[in-house]
Formats: sequence, structure tokens, C-alpha cells
Amino acid sequence: MLPSLSGSMPPRKTLRPTPDVRLPPLQAVKLLDQLRERIRYLHYSRRTEEAYVYWVRAFIRWHGLRHPAEMGGPEVEAYLTYLAAERSLAPSSHRQALSALLFLYGKVLGVSLPWLLVGHPDAKPCPYFCPKRAACPLARNSCSM
Repeated sequence: MLPSLSGSMPPRKTLRPTPDVRLPPLQAVKLLDQLRERIRYLHYSRRTEEAYVYWVRAFIRWHGLRHPAEMGGPEVEAYLTYLAAERSLAPSSHRQALSALLFLYGKVLGVSLPWLLVGHPDAKPCPYFCPKRAACPLARNSCSM
């Protein structure tokens, strides 16, 4: 029979990390180097790092080399709409671009962007960001707008 460990173990809720973990200040000066530094600090894979840097670089170039700190939600929405409507990006790649931009704004710049859902709050999220139903490639199939 195993001995009781209930007295020596802290409660379960204290074992989980708190969601508001403070990240150390970034040492790098350039934005993409800061992105790489934060990804490595959080132990993401090298392939994730490459993909996130690719999408953030494309986002910056698409907006005419503006710094992301000068931009916000509307610019992110415009870029994601461009990817879905004009480039006909696959849903998995679209989600990866969204994740990269949310990581950039949340973990690197410290700005919280909402999860960009389409339709009303009870609706199933569309894999594409489509502010207008006509622009959504999935409007006939599964878009809930």
C-alpha cells in the first residue's frame, strides 16, 4: 500500500502557472529579433519561429513597412481579409498567420488584440476573417454571417 502524500503536496491549483506571468524585458533592438527572442524564451519550436517570423514580416511589408506598434486591430483584420479573399489562403495557414500576429501583439508588443471571430458571439468561428459575407470564400458552406 502506498503512503498518503496529501500532507506533503500543495493544492492542485498552485501547481498550475498563473496566466499573468511576467515576461522579462527584451534585450534585442529590432522587432523581428525581439520576436525570435521571445519565441525562444518560451521554448517554441524552430519551425514555429520560422513561420511566425515569415507571417510578421509579410504583415509589415503588406502595410508599407509600418511598425506594428503604430497599427492595431483594423490593420490586422485588413491583412487577414486580404489573405483570405485575394490570396485564397488555406484555413490552416490563415490560422497560423493569425496566431503569429496575436503572438507578436500579445507577447512581444504587450498589446492585447481580441480573438477575431466572425459573426455573433454564439456563432461558430469561420476559418477566414470576412467582414462581408460576399468576400468570404466559405459563405455558401459554413460561414455563419
